[in-house]
Order: sequence, then C-alpha cells, then structure tokens
Amino acid sequence: MTAEQRAGKIELVIFDVDGVFTDGGLYRSDDGQESKRFHATDGLGIRMLANAGISLGVITGRTSKVVEHRCAELDIEHVYQGQKDKLSAFETLQQKLNLQADQIAYMGDDIIDMPPMKRVGLALTVPDACAEIAEVAHWVSTRKGGNGAVRDACEFILKSKNLYQQAIERYLV
Repeated sequence: MTAEQRAGKIELVIFDVDGVFTDGGLYRSDDGQESKRFHATDGLGIRMLANAGISLGVITGRTSKVVEHRCAELDIEHVYQGQKDKLSAFETLQQKLNLQADQIAYMGDDIIDMPPMKRVGLALTVPDACAEIAEVAHWVSTRKGGNGAVRDACEFILKSKNLYQQAIERYLV
C-alpha cells in the first residue's frame, strides 16, 4: 500500500514535539526557563487538519509549559506529556477515540517514537530522523523539524484525502 493510500484513511494525527514541531534544540535561559522555537506555518497546517475533521494529538517524552501553551493555542485536544512509554499513551488515545490503527498517523523522529510508529497506518518522519525511524517511516518530509515539517505532513494528508483544496479555500477569499 502506498503512503498516499495509507493517508487516505487517516482520522487522527499524533505528533512528537522535539525534532518534529521543533528543531530538537533545548533552549535554557540563565534562570533555567525553557523555550522552544516553533514554525508558524505548522500552526496553519494543524488548523487545516482540524477544520477538515481530523483529530489531533501530541505525545512527547518531555514535559514543558511551552508545549502546553502551543497545544492550547492550536486547539490540540489530546496532549500527553512526560511519556517515556509512548506506546501506552498511543493505546490510551486509540481506545479513547475508538479508532483502528490504520486510521492513525504518527510523526516522530527518534527511537522513543518507534513503538507507536510501528503500529499506526501511516508513519511520518523528518529527513534528519535517526536511521531506525527512517526505516519504518512510510513518508518523509522534505522539511526538517521546526522548519515546516509538520505543515508538510498536514498538506500531504489533506491532499491524499482530497481535502486540500477545500482546506485552503477559506483563506483564498
């Protein structure tokens, strides 16, 4: 089955944060405050998926107020932070939404993302992911994490579901 065929079935997209939504850098100020850099176009991609009726989630190994704020800003309803066992969080969300694995996409970049990526119908990644993740991915963005990779994935899914034109029409008036 092609990546496009897999994407056509997607009803939920789950994203890792560090290395996917961000460039993977961990920024700390002198007082210990953490900051992250997000790409603005990723946010519009998220909104287009949501407007198309596709559910959104985040599963991240770290816990950060910055991620909490960004997810709230984008209306990402399903947020699981501090998840060292990402498969458990994935299974919880899958059961909560009553979805089959082939209806779920997961975008990750490192070994900790491997268990859910091996389960989902569509495994997405970034071009600088670790080799093991690149091997299981069905699709690889042309953009790096934190530099539009999320937007790239959102557009790929929308186009595969024949929803892209409808998704952008509201912005073209």
